[in-house]
Amino acid sequence: MAGEVRYCERISYLVLKIVLIVYATIFWMIGGFVLAIGIYAEVERQRYKTLEGIFLAPAIILIVLGLVMFFVSFVGVLASLRDNLCLLKVFVYSLSVCLILELLGGVLALMFRNQTVDLLNKNIRKGMVNYYDDLDFKNILDFVQRKFQCCGGQEYKDWSVNMYHNCSAPGPLACGVPYTCCMGTTPSTVANTLCGYQVLQKERLEVHDVIYTRGCTDAVFIWLMDNYKTMAGLLLGILLPQFFGVIISGLYITRVEDAIAEFGNYQDGLLQDGARTPRKQGRLARCCRCLPELD
Repeated sequence: MAGEVRYCERISYLVLKIVLIVYATIFWMIGGFVLAIGIYAEVERQRYKTLEGIFLAPAIILIVLGLVMFFVSFVGVLASLRDNLCLLKVFVYSLSVCLILELLGGVLALMFRNQTVDLLNKNIRKGMVNYYDDLDFKNILDFVQRKFQCCGGQEYKDWSVNMYHNCSAPGPLACGVPYTCCMGTTPSTVANTLCGYQVLQKERLEVHDVIYTRGCTDAVFIWLMDNYKTMAGLLLGILLPQFFGVIISGLYITRVEDAIAEFGNYQDGLLQDGARTPRKQGRLARCCRCLPELD
């Protein structure tokens, strides 16, 4: 039987167990924190009826992210504490699926960049319709327009979709844009709220020294390209912990399987008569002695 048992001799069972428990517990707590913030934000959103579009609601994103992190990490904590092979494999497969989906989503977004941009512009315009009613969206868009020196989604004339800024609307805001589109506007200065007065009736060259004419979608993408090192670091910070979790979980599964094969401490076999015959390794497991057995 000794020849059948696979050992990753350089990494002890206890070290892998402690690392996996700490890893899963940290992300379990983070997931619970994110979920709590998302639930609180969603309650406030429903209370004030802000952000009707689910795509634009940060609370929905936080809730989904928190739920996934909380339950997947909880499975990891429970599996590492109990040495349950079934739960361990559920944990490692869940991490792998999340990692693959994130990579696949990023690749598809790059491959279909035009469709991605059109989707963003469509949802931004949908939010601009209720700009003064949706406080969450208003704060987000105001910050983006100041930070990236842009106006609207695709261009500044997108503001015509808003009932107050449409040229057919009554009042001083008609045919104008919010003051956060204006040049020289900073949070520390007293803003001229009518600085974008009647700019929607003018062409780009006539207003380029008054407001930002570039759309925010293009401005954000240009910023991402200019700061590719920062974005690469951010992506690695998101993907590497998940990849580390997959590796640690896979190694830990092999140690549990080794203990089961050597000592016969297999839960399903306790109810069976006679000695349990260890499962044979596949070709892939023979090539890499630290791979878990595949059922």
